[in-house]
Amino acid sequence: MSTKIASVDAGSPAERAGVRPGETLLEISGHRVVDVLDYKFYGYDARLTLTLLEGDGQQRTVKVRKEEGEDLGLDFETYLMDRARSCANQCIFCFVDQMPPGMRKTLYFKDDDARLSFLMGNYITLTNLSRRELQRIMDLRVSPINISVHATDPELRTRMLKNPRAGECLEVMTRLAQAGIRMNCQVVACPGINDGPALDRTLRELGELHPAVESVAVVPVGVTRFREGLCPIAPYTRDQAAALLDQVEAFAAASLAERGTRLAWCSDEFYLLAGRALPERAYYEELAQLENGVGMLRLLTSQAGLALEDLEPGVAPAPFSIATGVSAAPFLQEIVDKARKKCSNIRGTVYPIRNRFFGETITVSGLVTGGDLLEQLRGRDLGERLLLPSSMLRAGEDVFLDDVTVEQVEAALGVPVVPVEADSGFDLVDAILELPRERPAFALPPEDEYYRYNP
Repeated sequence: MSTKIASVDAGSPAERAGVRPGETLLEISGHRVVDVLDYKFYGYDARLTLTLLEGDGQQRTVKVRKEEGEDLGLDFETYLMDRARSCANQCIFCFVDQMPPGMRKTLYFKDDDARLSFLMGNYITLTNLSRRELQRIMDLRVSPINISVHATDPELRTRMLKNPRAGECLEVMTRLAQAGIRMNCQVVACPGINDGPALDRTLRELGELHPAVESVAVVPVGVTRFREGLCPIAPYTRDQAAALLDQVEAFAAASLAERGTRLAWCSDEFYLLAGRALPERAYYEELAQLENGVGMLRLLTSQAGLALEDLEPGVAPAPFSIATGVSAAPFLQEIVDKARKKCSNIRGTVYPIRNRFFGETITVSGLVTGGDLLEQLRGRDLGERLLLPSSMLRAGEDVFLDDVTVEQVEAALGVPVVPVEADSGFDLVDAILELPRERPAFALPPEDEYYRYNP
């Protein structure tokens, strides 16, 4: 635990109250502060009493007055104020195990931390939660949390995660549901392993926990070319993907009639693998599983369509290019074609980047490396600027997965790079038209910040 205060934000409630860097935060209004969850939960109220430990070992208390929900303005040595909890599983489909050697250290860290689930939207397996931690989730009403279920059959889940505690998943989720904790779930589907009858059981048993279980995403296993020595798993074929779509959509239709929500959706990738058109925007309801690629492409195209309705025929933005993953390229091309149809001055080219680094079975934009980008775009007509999805870059930074920087790409290709929010059709159209965009008010910390260990 490290609740030592590294800095105090200028003008913050804590600074106005006289809190100083170097002090250690012990309690907020009589509640012991262990980590970031305690800090955020107990620091929510408008009137607080902080118990601080000074450098000389003396304790003091200060009163803080602020707006309800306003952050105190304290910065600690690490984001979590604690060690990030790593995964205790050896999942047969783990993507981290399929990473090549020689990449940056954080890419090999397998997080399985309930705090990151709540704060950052990460998915957890529940296998490393102690009784105390489970009780704290229920006591603090930490909700929603995101859970990697994969299978509710205890024996199957234990085999897939290679962890004897994996079979407790449904039991733990039932306790969370009884405590009023909301949950979003994902199933990484592996052909012939946890689809078919096993998936039917998983969907049925998760459905029985509705409304506590709010959504379920079914996504295909990612298979890279670095699987030597690992459990043999093949990517989904076209026919297998179509069969799984039929299975999940049948459950969704029955759930809609019974519960008023489809509850379960397949990721966009399954529709592309099966060669099927994406459902319309309304099918995805509240888009609860957007981060799992469920409805992301439909949202992108529908938003872009709305943004293009007001396009003036006379605008003349600078020529551009767009680099993206293979799966998204046809949808981005559709958007560019619609824009050109309304305004003949628009000149842009979409370049699908084949993933030679991980293998061409990986088609999503977020796993495109800077090296593949450079190799496939050198000598191409890129116009005067290169647009690319921000998901290609490390959170909060201008660095690709392989540590190639945006600055290096710009220097090598001779054009400025413009990162665009990956799932926002509005941002994409604004970028195409060179319209000014507001910076987001909140940015994720760099990944080192929440994975860094205390010395």
